[in-house]
Amino acid sequence: MVTKDSRLTINPEGDIIQVGFQDRNILEEAVIQQIGDEVGSVLDRTPNPKMLINFQNVEHLSSAALGMLITINNKVRQKGGQLRLACIDPQIYEVFAITKLNKLFQIFDDAEKAGKSFK
Repeated sequence: MVTKDSRLTINPEGDIIQVGFQDRNILEEAVIQQIGDEVGSVLDRTPNPKMLINFQNVEHLSSAALGMLITINNKVRQKGGQLRLACIDPQIYEVFAITKLNKLFQIFDDAEKAGKSFK
C-alpha cells in the first residue's frame, strides 16, 4: 500500500508489517522526518508490532536516517514489539558495523529470513 506522497510502501503480511522505501537515497532531513512520521503513525496504531524494514532499493543513507531508525527501534520496543532490517547494501552495512548499530539491530540478508525470525 502506497499512499499519496508517501515515501514508503507498507504491506501487512499476516502479523508482520513490511516497510519498503520509495527513495534510493535517504539523505534529506525533510524526507527522513516524513519517513519517521509515517512509520510512527503505523506503530501508534499497532500493539506489539512486528516490523520488517526492507532496504532493497536503498543505495545511500545519511547519519540522520540512522538516528531515525534508532528512534523507530525504541518505539517498537516500548510497545513490546520486534524490529528486523533486511537487504542492506554492503556499503551501508559497513556504516552499521562502524557505528556498532549492527549489534543494536537484527539484520538479515533477505526479507524471507527476516520474516521467519519473528517469535
